[in-house]
Amino acid sequence: MKKYSPYGLLVSTSAMVMAAGAHAADDAADAQKPAEMPLEEIVVTAVANSTSQMMSSVSVSSVSPDEIQKYAPRSAAEIFRNIPGVRSESTGGEGNANIAVRGLPVAAGGAKFLQLHEDGLPVMEFGDIAFGNADIFLRADYSIRRVEAVRGGSASTFVSNSPGGVINFISNTGEEEGGSLALTRGLDYNTTRADFAYGGPIGDDLRFHVAGFYRVGEGPREAGYNGNKGGQIKANITKEFENGFVRLYFKHLNDRSIGYLPMPVLVSGTNADPEIGSVEGFDVSGDTPHSPFFQSNFGLDGNGARRTSDVADGMHPVSTAVGGEFNFDFEDGWNITNKIRVASTKGRFVSPFPAQVADASTIAESIGGTGATLAYANGPSAGEAITSPSSLNGNGLAMRMHVFDTEINDFGNFANDFKVTKSVDMDSGAAIDLSAGYYKSSQSIDMDWLWNSYLMEIKGDAAALLDVFDADGNAVTENGLIAYGVPFWGNCCTRNYDTSYDIDAPYASLSYMQGNLTADVSVRYDRGSASGTYAGAVQMANLDVNQDGTISVPEQSVSAVDNANPMPVDYTWSYWSWSVGANYAFNDDLAVFARASRGGRANADRLLFGKVNADGSVAEEDAVDMVDQYELGVKYRTGSFGLFATGFYAKTQEQNFEATTQTFFDRTYKAKGLELEASYFNGPFDLTAGITYTDAEISKDALNPTVVGNTPRRQADFIYQATASYTADRFFFGANMIGTTKAYAQDSNELVMPGYAQVNAFAGYQIVDGLTLSLNVNNLFDAVGLTESEEGSIVEGVDNVIRARSINGRTTTLTLKYVF
Repeated sequence: MKKYSPYGLLVSTSAMVMAAGAHAADDAADAQKPAEMPLEEIVVTAVANSTSQMMSSVSVSSVSPDEIQKYAPRSAAEIFRNIPGVRSESTGGEGNANIAVRGLPVAAGGAKFLQLHEDGLPVMEFGDIAFGNADIFLRADYSIRRVEAVRGGSASTFVSNSPGGVINFISNTGEEEGGSLALTRGLDYNTTRADFAYGGPIGDDLRFHVAGFYRVGEGPREAGYNGNKGGQIKANITKEFENGFVRLYFKHLNDRSIGYLPMPVLVSGTNADPEIGSVEGFDVSGDTPHSPFFQSNFGLDGNGARRTSDVADGMHPVSTAVGGEFNFDFEDGWNITNKIRVASTKGRFVSPFPAQVADASTIAESIGGTGATLAYANGPSAGEAITSPSSLNGNGLAMRMHVFDTEINDFGNFANDFKVTKSVDMDSGAAIDLSAGYYKSSQSIDMDWLWNSYLMEIKGDAAALLDVFDADGNAVTENGLIAYGVPFWGNCCTRNYDTSYDIDAPYASLSYMQGNLTADVSVRYDRGSASGTYAGAVQMANLDVNQDGTISVPEQSVSAVDNANPMPVDYTWSYWSWSVGANYAFNDDLAVFARASRGGRANADRLLFGKVNADGSVAEEDAVDMVDQYELGVKYRTGSFGLFATGFYAKTQEQNFEATTQTFFDRTYKAKGLELEASYFNGPFDLTAGITYTDAEISKDALNPTVVGNTPRRQADFIYQATASYTADRFFFGANMIGTTKAYAQDSNELVMPGYAQVNAFAGYQIVDGLTLSLNVNNLFDAVGLTESEEGSIVEGVDNVIRARSINGRTTTLTLKYVF
């Protein structure tokens, strides 16, 4: 495994930034015009009033489409890796990423304390719905005008359920006429993607924009079939009036993208200094347990009827959303704005998870008893006995695989945000904005968990399923199927829940500007209710699932949803949030700010695993987790150089449940640190860089006090990113680097996941005006880097096989783009 020094990176990046700042004074003539200078972008996300980054008292970053291209992203979550303070574990494919902000925890996956928005409204009301993470329903394409990321601060009071921050995809709305067409082809992996965008005026005070994409391919790992297939279309139309505008939005997403879960990884050395490698025959960077010989999962649906799911569906969101935005100014400083969106969303999440990786013979005997044997269940060697399991594929291993197969019946949601603002100009020269708003939302979470167990060989290229026979030669599996259910986990996970979560949240803010001082205070009151039902598993004895007239061993005990005994969900919650901040600009190029905030996050579907009482109620302390945050920052620029530094402290409550370990969490976390973000522009050269230091600990644990004082799992001391590019008359080139120092795999603080740095490269040439050919390389040096591990320790001094997710190996694409 390649190892890099983050401290060396910080020193070299700082040196480049300081040298750039000194050089800018001598080359002022080459500096970009002020409208393009760092910290001049107008902030519109989760703030009291729209203002520049320099004058705002929140930590915010803005990412343009040109910058996104430089990052060589393969998913929306890979864009987030380049935002300071954001830890984005983007190894799940085009969705299912774990996303955290400034030391706030990721106890069980998703983005619990952060929301993903499109045009100011949430994609999902809760960012960590099990198998329904918000990024599964979000795609980056040419519809994006920019991405804004607000960390902490006013997100507590201007957004529900998002005290950690908001990442907002802001759409292009056709202010200028024009469009683009692009075709992207993978050079070292199978993918083909077509993008388009067009917009502009279509009459007096009327304009539009439409964009979308379609792509098909195997994905960045070798699945043996097209794991990615589908696309999206987004459109909006804007009618301008003398005192405002009305805008209508439309989006349809129907996409299949392969979902990567942990897979076998070879680890040797010690817990404190492990060596990461590949299991024989299974490449940690480019292989996956997905196989062309395992593309269907047969069993029972949520109503007990027979069904077959397609494993190739992977993460399959089907979502249609319509919305509108209204913004009008009136006399005497009054303004009314309203944003509304309704989304109809359904789909599926299906992917293999390695519940156990061990010697093939050991697993066979755990299923079929002493003397059990193995044979190939399918593939080119179907029916052949495996006479030497210890040498199977050169590794002698097999995988007990649980298929995470969930039907998303209804994830539809509705959100409306209405706000009235009164602006007052005082005789003293001060300006005051008074705002009052009302947020209303509803989120459905209706899904079935229909998991089965299989046995598979560990092989990176077209792995086959395996059958087990007892010592007498009797089959105890059926075409690789061990069980209808997951008995290895106590048949925990066959279930249904059909719930709805309604939120009403009035809020108010006051902002004040006098000379170089801006200050604001805001408050929000969230009140919500949860209703519906959920049902667990019941074991059905001797059920002929495949209806072949015989009862096989897997059919002797079949997991089914216990629809006859649904449990109620009926509870309410409420909490207050507040935020107060101030910014003082000493001059046009230097400002300081401070902010204190308290916000909450209501817990949703994860409470249904054991925190709901028999009458449907939930304890008050379980319903909501609160976050207290404090920030102190400075913003500086000179010429074309800008620096944004923020010190932060956060105290976080956390109630959660992790399905893969059947573990509850009831904790308090504390985190403090420093966030640096810098940018430099000088003629054809530009550089952006950021580094975040976080010192986090588990300060209290009601269920497992042995971890108190430990560092939360997967939380590194440093995460960092840097992008440098050079643009000439007809060509451009550059590199982007993201990285992390070491982190503990689990809260026990034993096994370390080594730090790593990933370098992405890009280059392009304008063939003729408007037509550009560009090369994009993700993970140029084929680095290996773990982002999560199911195991928290290894046996030192020997080879271990753990279940972990690593960043993808090198992937290269070539894009031909025409802008008109």
